[in-house]
Amino acid sequence: MTSEITLSDHKPAGGEIERLSGKGPVTLLNCDLEGLNLADLDLTGWCFERCNLRSCSFNRAMLEGASFKACRAAESSFVGAAMLEAVIDGGDFSNTNFRGARLTDAKILRCKMTGADLSDVQAIGLVLEEVLLVLAVLPKLSFREMTLKHVDFSEADMRACDFRDAVFEECSLRDAHLAECRFENADLRGADLGGVKLTEARRFRGAIISRRQAADLLGQLGLRVL
Repeated sequence: MTSEITLSDHKPAGGEIERLSGKGPVTLLNCDLEGLNLADLDLTGWCFERCNLRSCSFNRAMLEGASFKACRAAESSFVGAAMLEAVIDGGDFSNTNFRGARLTDAKILRCKMTGADLSDVQAIGLVLEEVLLVLAVLPKLSFREMTLKHVDFSEADMRACDFRDAVFEECSLRDAHLAECRFENADLRGADLGGVKLTEARRFRGAIISRRQAADLLGQLGLRVL
């Protein structure tokens, strides 16, 4: 039985990570991996905690069950990575590229992802809680039947996303790009719809909104809801 390996306060070279690849879970604590190319490596079950992952490449890496806790990973790349049941908890993943990644049953919690690119990701079972996705790129992503908690989509590109039967709890869609989105049976009462014009309200056809939200929209016509 292979014992788990832990590296702490270390700055490993790419070759060192490659030698550990595929040999079971490894825990990296407060390690500096900035700029390393870890593409195509088997990092299944690895734990990265309080690590500097800025500008790292995890493209096409095997990251099933991996966890990223309070990591600094701005401008890193996970293009095509297999991240089934992975967990991102805390940290900064701003301007990170997840294009084409498999995020099935993954969890993203308490994380900054400003400007992140999640185009073409597989996101069945994805959990989002307390995530800052301002200016993120999320076209055609399905949020169907999801409960979104404290997620900020302000100014995000969300064209053709599927929000059917989704529930928003203290979220923001302020100034998001929502062309061709579907909102049938979505509960938007917990969403900030600031910036939405009455002429654009048809995008929310079939959704549930509050009296306050309805009053804000009708107020653009000079009408008051009592």
